[in-house]
Amino acid sequence: MKHVTGILRPCNAFLTINPSQHTLRSRKSSTKINASVKIAANSWDSEQCFVNPKAGKLIRHKWMEFQGINDWEGLLDPLDDCLRAEILRYGEFVEAAYRCFDFDTSSLGYAMCKYPKCSMLTQCGMGKKGYKVTKSLYATCGVHLPDWADHRIPNWVSNQFSWIGYVAVCNDKNEIARLGRRDVVIAYRGTATCMEWLENLRATLTSLPADMSPDSCEPMVQSGFLSLYTSSRGRRSSLQDSIREEIDRILHKYADEPLSITVTGHSLGAALATLTAHDITTTFKHAPLVTVVSFGGPRVGNKSFRCELEKSGTKVLRIVNCDDPITKVPGFVLEENTTKTSNWLQKRVEDTQWVYAEIGKELKLSSRDCPHLSNGNVATCHDLKTYLHLVGNLVSSSSCPLRATA
Repeated sequence: MKHVTGILRPCNAFLTINPSQHTLRSRKSSTKINASVKIAANSWDSEQCFVNPKAGKLIRHKWMEFQGINDWEGLLDPLDDCLRAEILRYGEFVEAAYRCFDFDTSSLGYAMCKYPKCSMLTQCGMGKKGYKVTKSLYATCGVHLPDWADHRIPNWVSNQFSWIGYVAVCNDKNEIARLGRRDVVIAYRGTATCMEWLENLRATLTSLPADMSPDSCEPMVQSGFLSLYTSSRGRRSSLQDSIREEIDRILHKYADEPLSITVTGHSLGAALATLTAHDITTTFKHAPLVTVVSFGGPRVGNKSFRCELEKSGTKVLRIVNCDDPITKVPGFVLEENTTKTSNWLQKRVEDTQWVYAEIGKELKLSSRDCPHLSNGNVATCHDLKTYLHLVGNLVSSSSCPLRATA
């Protein structure tokens, strides 16, 4: 696992939150539970970020490099302007997932999408991006509450089924020409419901099911994330089944075109993005290039899972704020080059099902590099808006000078 730690051009204050946006109009307890999610749902100011206006025009001839075909070699230090623009663009798709989600626990549509597919991106200010939403995605929590809980806790607390993201396909000829291929985006929001928080707490590793790891039983992932991805209830399909069905349809429909699949998400959504990408490359043997662009994601799986991802050709760009504690959980990591323990002891430690591995290529940021964020709390450090601001102002590794215009 490689990473690049960056420094920033001088930042402007940008964290003033409008309390009228994305607020919960009901119970104080639900407000506390969803505090960090509400912050993430606020839009970020792209004008405060350094993005070369010509960068977007240079993508078509090198798009596979920006999608990680060479593991982003030479693009992260300093951060390539085209790659910066692409990271921010995919971040907007994640932000749209937050904006579409109904956070109001008093609403009949709580935990669902507020808009129909046909107008979803338009309602989020992305109507001119050249993409069309083709599938809404739902996740089912696998945690089973005791029978007595059905009569003693509010429905919004025990809600186990929620809208978690969407699939969008680029359908604009000009945008396809600019990108050099037809791009498929799968975007996930982060944790929002009580039951999703419970799934997050199921932090021990568990083996992947046989259909997700046909060649080996060693790959293991976090129990709660896998539960959210594979659980179903009644007539409601699992998130996994919905993804497989939609990707199969898309691959057949656009079989004769250059195609890419980009899975992106924040927090819990970043973890689900990694599982989704692995599932696609495992299920569809002739899948196009599959890339994960994750923001503030927790650890997902063990070393064997990482090896399977790398073997399958899945590319993962993990964008991490080193001041964000969510990126340092769950479990702990044993680095091979620093561990002095015997094989016997290391095996015993791994048997605890708490030994994770860092996955993908990391682009490390730091809130402390921005004066107006240096004293930020956990919610601010984990906020999607913070991530997008830091990426937009990133210059290079700490050994390089700031831009002359900074």
